[in-house]
Amino acid sequence: MEAEEINFDGLVGPTHNFGGLSLGNVASIASKGRASNPRAAALQGLAKMRLMMGLGVPQGILPPHERPHVGALRRLGFSGTDGAIVEAAFKADPTLLANLSSASAMWTANAATVSPSADTEDGRVHITPANLAAKLHRSIEAAFSTRLLRAIFADPDHFVVHDFLPQSGKFGDEGAANHMRLAPNHGAPGVEIFVYGRSAFDEGAPDRGFEPRQALEASQAVARLHGLGEGKALFLQQARQAVDAGAFHNDVVAVANGPVLFAHEHAFEDGEASFEAIPAACSFNASLIVAREAEVPLTEAVRSYLFNSQLVSRPGKPGSMTLTLPEDVKSSPAALAFAQGLVASGTTPIDELIFVDLRQSMWNGGGPACLRLRIVLTGAERDAMQGKVLLDEILLARLEDWVSRHYRDRLTGADLGDPALLEEGRRALDELSGLLGLGSIYPFQRA
Repeated sequence: MEAEEINFDGLVGPTHNFGGLSLGNVASIASKGRASNPRAAALQGLAKMRLMMGLGVPQGILPPHERPHVGALRRLGFSGTDGAIVEAAFKADPTLLANLSSASAMWTANAATVSPSADTEDGRVHITPANLAAKLHRSIEAAFSTRLLRAIFADPDHFVVHDFLPQSGKFGDEGAANHMRLAPNHGAPGVEIFVYGRSAFDEGAPDRGFEPRQALEASQAVARLHGLGEGKALFLQQARQAVDAGAFHNDVVAVANGPVLFAHEHAFEDGEASFEAIPAACSFNASLIVAREAEVPLTEAVRSYLFNSQLVSRPGKPGSMTLTLPEDVKSSPAALAFAQGLVASGTTPIDELIFVDLRQSMWNGGGPACLRLRIVLTGAERDAMQGKVLLDEILLARLEDWVSRHYRDRLTGADLGDPALLEEGRRALDELSGLLGLGSIYPFQRA
């Protein structure tokens, strides 16, 4: 079946800031308190989208969530006008307001897990929004992500958007950041790899550095919901060593595209047994590219986000792949040498490296792969989508103009308590929902 992979990137929101809210995310904690530049962050993201389009890769976009999350603040006991609520929340608990103002939905790799119609029993695309139960500032994304995805993928003949899983602290589902897919090509049946950190019923290990976020039972539930039959799903455990090093999601140490898996030696708890299980689960020739610790130390892999790169197939060039890396890889001699060696060797499908400046995202712990949700669609499925969320040069230029007109170029934690920021964001999102043809999707538009 003819199909193509569309990369849906999250557009960075107007409240992008460095709150240091994610324990286990080394970059996020290190950047806590730094002044951010929301305008630059959004424009950097759009520049990456233009780069993907230039490679011939179809590019979609998902709009920001409304922040601060005034509805959640009301549920937490704040009352009055929306502006008064923001001011009162900042005065009472700046950390709470920071959690409810986070622009973390920009990392759409966490928005959902997606199974293409080639893999599912009913031949429809199945989407489960992530519950993101492990972190307060992420957990508030699940409801709007569900509404947004149902607005875009509304046709029941082609799509099923499930409810997100129950939001228990240890029943975490982190979406595509802990999910990969291997297939001969995007339209062929494949094997979906679910990477989990622990059981939801594990009492925990007090000696570990950071808590894993993905539960085995959550991964299994998503596979059941998506109707992945026998031989369609493989469950592997994240290496404890990787999690403790700051690989809070699997996509910090592994990325897959088509029949190729690019991963660090310490990506999986079972080590070599996992790397043997992957090709064994595939009925096609799967190719593994594994960086050994001696070549790229795990700490360097996490710091540089070498494996959080976008690995994409170039339309019209069968067997050729481009690896789009963050500029930060250049600061790691080991990571840079390994990446360059992939191309120089001529023995891997990766024959092109492209570097992108995503420093605003990287300072909060999100590289190129964090910013996109991969969705494989047939022509009929693509035609069944709602809204104007597939980019072309005209829409891209309009979005760049929109960002330049609406976004601040400097934001600190103290600015989150400014009611004017809330109103600025609402004006921007009201215009954006019209640009994207999505109607009144935001709570403030329906009030």
